[in-house]
Amino acid sequence: QVLLVESGGGLVQPGGSLNLSCAVSGFTFSRFWMYWLRQAPGKELEWVSFISADGATVNYANSVKDRFTISRDNAKNTVYLQMNGLKPEDTALYYCSRDARGTDRGRGTQVTVSS
Repeated sequence: QVLLVESGGGLVQPGGSLNLSCAVSGFTFSRFWMYWLRQAPGKELEWVSFISADGATVNYANSVKDRFTISRDNAKNTVYLQMNGLKPEDTALYYCSRDARGTDRGRGTQVTVSS
């Protein structure tokens, strides 16, 4: 059974930081590219970042480039998203997934950026 569990969200002031984690099981993590996506209230699910299976290739949506950093630890079956310089518009439910559509995403972790 494929399982993805996101954690690390919370309430943070603008300019603050959070580090999200996604622990996975039920598949060979080291063979898959991994994605972070988010969905803000009233908006569609959007792609935030991805990382290749070996971690050598990463990419980011323009809206988060230079502020967010994706990484992974294949020994721990975990993918991370370090978020710095958070803005109110980053407020969303954040998910990890094996594809950009979020087909098998977990329940997500809420990130709220507000003063």
